[in-house]
Amino acid sequence: MKTSIIRGLIVIVVLLTGNRLLAQKRWDVCVYGETPAGITAAIQAAKMNKQVLLISNTAHLGGVATSGLTATDLNNFRSAGGLTRDFYQRLYTYYSDSSAWRNESRDVYFERSKKRTFSGKNDSLKMQWVYESHVGENILKKMLQEAGVSVVYKERLQLKNGVEKKDANIVAIRMENGHRYQAKIFIDATYEGDLMAKAGVSYSVGREANSVYNETLNGIKLNEIIGKDHVSIDPYVKKGMPSSGVLPYLEPRIPGADGEGDHRTQSYCYRMTLTDDPANRINIVKPAGYQPLWYEFLARMLEMNPGHMLKNIISFTPMPNKKTDTNQADFVGANYGWPEGNYADRDKIAQMHKTYVLGLLWFLGNDPRVPDSLRTEMKRWGLPKDEFKDNGNFPHQLYVREARRMVSDYVMTEKNCNGEEPVQDAVAVATYPLDCHYVSRVVDEQGRVHAEGSYGKQKNTYYTISYRSLRPRSSEARNLLVPVCLSASHVAYSSIRMEPVFMVLGQSAGTAAALALDRNITLQELPYDVLKPVLLKDGQVLSLDRK
Repeated sequence: MKTSIIRGLIVIVVLLTGNRLLAQKRWDVCVYGETPAGITAAIQAAKMNKQVLLISNTAHLGGVATSGLTATDLNNFRSAGGLTRDFYQRLYTYYSDSSAWRNESRDVYFERSKKRTFSGKNDSLKMQWVYESHVGENILKKMLQEAGVSVVYKERLQLKNGVEKKDANIVAIRMENGHRYQAKIFIDATYEGDLMAKAGVSYSVGREANSVYNETLNGIKLNEIIGKDHVSIDPYVKKGMPSSGVLPYLEPRIPGADGEGDHRTQSYCYRMTLTDDPANRINIVKPAGYQPLWYEFLARMLEMNPGHMLKNIISFTPMPNKKTDTNQADFVGANYGWPEGNYADRDKIAQMHKTYVLGLLWFLGNDPRVPDSLRTEMKRWGLPKDEFKDNGNFPHQLYVREARRMVSDYVMTEKNCNGEEPVQDAVAVATYPLDCHYVSRVVDEQGRVHAEGSYGKQKNTYYTISYRSLRPRSSEARNLLVPVCLSASHVAYSSIRMEPVFMVLGQSAGTAAALALDRNITLQELPYDVLKPVLLKDGQVLSLDRK
């Protein structure tokens, strides 16, 4: 026992000493954020002979792409080039080995999953984009090691005075633990855009009014009445009694007219990995802090719709080895404080989402108001013993679908996505439909509950993303790139926000950083004629036939 404690202390001392030494160096490129975009940005800059530091906020790498979101939203494999394609090809190689399949065969898996995962693989290019979280993280770690990227873990930006600037250049960033990292160029690859915001770069949160960018889908959007045959579910804590107040996380009134802007963002969730393999399954138990009223709205919906199936509530996309990527467990209305929140605020919101989803799974499997057949089906599923072992087998990253969005010289809008306004400085191709989950549930003057804010599954669209949307205005930050919280309207971001697109944008950001350093110019001064041929040489896809 004493020996193991001593070993643990030695590891901690070594890690702290190593991080302190890394903080004493001036880096060519410092990437802040362990998302897929941060990883590809770091790898690309390192491949171009730059000294690169990647700072992970957590003990892990890969963001949500290694934390449950493993049914990759890749509806057109041709759009993924460069390092993104390399990642998916490495997955293909891994799963081509029969030893990777512990409780089902590769052929059986792909037969049952092909309708849910855009086929899940492409044999001609040897790409696979469905996988297990721990497998994806291990591959990303290896790619970083091969490129020679230095990585520090579990460090977060000091939110007050954590960014040092001289004129419009970031000189250094300071972490909560006091470590100070200097670099010539910084890349903010976080889901929240904290570095961008604290550097004084313009950004927006929530939805713009349609009038801002002449769009049609932005702003407040009142959707269908939630119920059955246009009979609304009773929204009040005590049925039929408005004086008792509305149920938790229902909005008591419509927030504004259709098309008006507000601060709200689309809902978040945890992308749960579940399994029905008895040998690998941990049964779902009622979580501490379980709040019955959080599920009262769903209970009333099931009362009105007793034939509802489990798949109508949450989705179960098959993953290798009898696991799932389980989506749609959105905690609608509980995330508004996340984008601008401090770490304590976000920790509280993340814990609420964790309690919510575990409580939801327990409710669906145990509450007597849930139909027997649905409860029986839910009981099949549990947490996997072989995933997220250091976090109670629970995903370590909340699915932050949207937080801050930069406002730069060029803002991607609905018109880019629908092909009306092609860009002339493409650094990525995006192909996913415009897709916004519910923003809120609101109660109208007649006491009817409406879904609000969603627009789902518009027709497939193929468009390119502008380099100018990755870099701030020159007057605000000349040595910063932002490939995740890029410059886009709420509507455009609802399509751009897919992890493979972030990976492609990360590589393009890494390329731009290296080229700007080679020429001793700012990121705004970098000519696209210089950037484009290098992107193409390194396998990036910059155009795609519209079909």
